[in-house]
Amino acid sequence: MAIGKKTGGLLAATVLVGAALWYLAAQYWIYVPGILAEWRDPIGPNRPVAWEKGPEEAAQPAGERAPNVILILADDLGFNDLTFAGGGLAGGSVPTPNIDSIARSGVTFANGYAGNATCAPSRAAIMTGRYATRFGYEFTPAPVPFHRLIASFNEDRDPPAFYHAEREAETPPVDDMGIPHSEVTVAELLQERGYHTLMLGKWHLGGAPGMRPDAHGFDEYLGFMPGAAMFLPKDHPDAVNSIQDFDPIDTFLWANLPYAIRFNGSGRFEPDGYMTDYLSAEAVNAIEANKNRPFFMYLAYNAPHTPLQATRADYDALSHIEDHTERVYAAMIRALDRGVGEVLGALKENGLEDNTLVIFTSDNGGAHYVGLPDLNRPYRGWKATFFEGGIHVPYFLKWPKVLPAGTQLAAPAAHIDIFSTVAAAAGAAPPEDRQIDGIDLAALIKGEPAPSRPLFWRSGDYMVLMDEGWKLQRSGTQDKVWLFNLNDDPTEQQDLSASEPEKLAEMTAKLDAINARQGKPLWPSLIEAPIAIDRPLNTPQVEGETFIYWSN
Repeated sequence: MAIGKKTGGLLAATVLVGAALWYLAAQYWIYVPGILAEWRDPIGPNRPVAWEKGPEEAAQPAGERAPNVILILADDLGFNDLTFAGGGLAGGSVPTPNIDSIARSGVTFANGYAGNATCAPSRAAIMTGRYATRFGYEFTPAPVPFHRLIASFNEDRDPPAFYHAEREAETPPVDDMGIPHSEVTVAELLQERGYHTLMLGKWHLGGAPGMRPDAHGFDEYLGFMPGAAMFLPKDHPDAVNSIQDFDPIDTFLWANLPYAIRFNGSGRFEPDGYMTDYLSAEAVNAIEANKNRPFFMYLAYNAPHTPLQATRADYDALSHIEDHTERVYAAMIRALDRGVGEVLGALKENGLEDNTLVIFTSDNGGAHYVGLPDLNRPYRGWKATFFEGGIHVPYFLKWPKVLPAGTQLAAPAAHIDIFSTVAAAAGAAPPEDRQIDGIDLAALIKGEPAPSRPLFWRSGDYMVLMDEGWKLQRSGTQDKVWLFNLNDDPTEQQDLSASEPEKLAEMTAKLDAINARQGKPLWPSLIEAPIAIDRPLNTPQVEGETFIYWSN
């Protein structure tokens, strides 16, 4: 049957439109999550934040009431980003005096360990004092397109990424990936003790209503729910950007991240300035509003997590750094340190410094996808690996009234210990109906002997046990183990798995025993991506190099 001109033209037009839509979808599908988020929850202009004011006069002097607690968490901070221990960016030419001061006037744990090697599981461990794998919070929440993009970047590489498309149907919406309400957070514990509880910055533990900070013990919050946020709009005249086009994560973030924040359940709105400076200024305001009552503040900066964005002023102040990426990154560290200084200054100005417990740490180590080789020096490995570079983090406590200044301890201190340490300081009894994995670090500082305890990490088939200075890493995907004696080899240079069979068997039995007591993941891992241990992502692959598979 002949097709009429009109019908044929319509068919041709339909084909052309379909082809055009297919081309656009193929080219720009990565922008869809951000577009849908903006459609569902538009971002409004900046609005003032009014923190609830405490009593006009304190019932007791600051030094006589329960201590305030401020937990400051950096995001993807490299172990070598601070100048306290003689390191620092650009050969130590980017000083971090304010963060360093927490250590110098407080306590340094030389062997501080993150709850996990990626953002959200570490935060879950901090909030609950438990291995996040005990209650299934094993992987970092991320949308399905994010995982697809990582897989597409690795299609032609050796080793390849493994993408488990068949698990997509079991994956809940990213906003529903929250901490179970059966868990007790440190904020809930302190809320019961009469503390006013505040959260600022990155949450990343559930974005849906009912999973945000207010559902887990925070009276007030000023934060963003996803795992990252823009520091400024990309085209802002004051923004200096470093775009890492070799990195699928960076590609996804630039395409989808909002420059937005929420206050106490509000819709999203724009911050008033550079995100790090904005959070610092609002933390100062919150301290002043609560100076006459005990408060717990969780200040979770998103610096120096990608996307790499600095202010023009901070970038210009570091003109001696030639590499653009390093200069932007260093400028972000400069803003982070300045913000910490403002928070410490607010404590001093309001007469709260002496009786405030300040904790500073990072959620994990520096990331290989930043493209800078020395972020975690002297340690091997990166974020998303359980080599020391991924989990050995700065860890400082300051409480002038109670803790001796300038103390350094070698006993391992883990993120799971924050819960018990804060609870003890506030006089709160931890729940007795569950295993609390952390210990009170203040007790160690006061001279109690360090308990003999293993530390455990797991992400899919990749898991680690550390016990009495020995560290066993095991990758089921690779059928590979590494055994290190950190007492003699803290930078993991010599794998002893072949030469120490008895120790390997002992550590394997302990690893299997503790792994058997963990829970089932709340959602499945969609991808296993290879990460080289000894080089950043923007460098060529090396034949025979050490790598691990990161599950998420």
